[in-house]
Amino acid sequence: MIGTLVIVFREVLEAALVIGIVLAATRGVTGRGWWVGGGIAAGLFGSTLVAAFARGIAETAAGMGQEVFNASLLFTAVVMLGWHNVWMGRHGRELAHQMKAVGHRVSTGEQPLLALATVVSLAVLREGSEVVLFLYGIAAGGDAAMSMLGGGALGLLAGGAAGLALYLGLLRIPIRHLFTVTSGLIVLLAAGMAAQAAGFLLQADWLPAWRQPLWDTSAILSDRSLLGQILHVLVGYNDRPAGMQVAFYLATLLLIGGLMWIIGNVPTPQSKQAAAAV
Repeated sequence: MIGTLVIVFREVLEAALVIGIVLAATRGVTGRGWWVGGGIAAGLFGSTLVAAFARGIAETAAGMGQEVFNASLLFTAVVMLGWHNVWMGRHGRELAHQMKAVGHRVSTGEQPLLALATVVSLAVLREGSEVVLFLYGIAAGGDAAMSMLGGGALGLLAGGAAGLALYLGLLRIPIRHLFTVTSGLIVLLAAGMAAQAAGFLLQADWLPAWRQPLWDTSAILSDRSLLGQILHVLVGYNDRPAGMQVAFYLATLLLIGGLMWIIGNVPTPQSKQAAAAV
């Protein structure tokens, strides 16, 4: 439930921020609400199509062996989570700048109102599609349907409320701090998913265990207890992990964290232009 809440909150917040930027930049433009609303509806419709497509793939591939299939879903979610964090770390500010530019061009009449619907629908489609794929990965990790539904609903409400509060100026938390915290949580979620995927492949005899278990902390904190389950979702806690699972966990942390640091420190064309202008 907590993993679902964090992921849905992050994705909904990003979509809400894009929508808020566009609305703020087009304040006073007649009919903007209808076009933005149409863009949101189109993005949600596209996300529904992605969900149906993903379900079809899941049903088709289910015969390959449940352990291998679950591992493939988890690894897909890990790749998507890592790519998302790396991409947002490099292009987040650039994206916000582009949204403001589109809103300004619409408000001055340089672009039609259709541009509003387009940028909003693409933002909602991107975030909605990522939510679908991430939730398939969480489901493969064993989360119950009702737990995921509850976490998703809370994440949707919290993300929408935070986006609205930021747009109205009611929330003064710097965006960069908010995204730094959620990015860290998502990296830990991805590492935990990678360790779970390795566990499924161990069950299928596709990987060596490298000592099973590597340690046993079940007497101190069982991963079946409430706190253990929370830590399992948030940071991938396992009271009896195999050595291979720990290796996958650490490798995922190093890979995603390293890519975020390396790519995030590469200057974008916009930052180069700003530096040249100073």
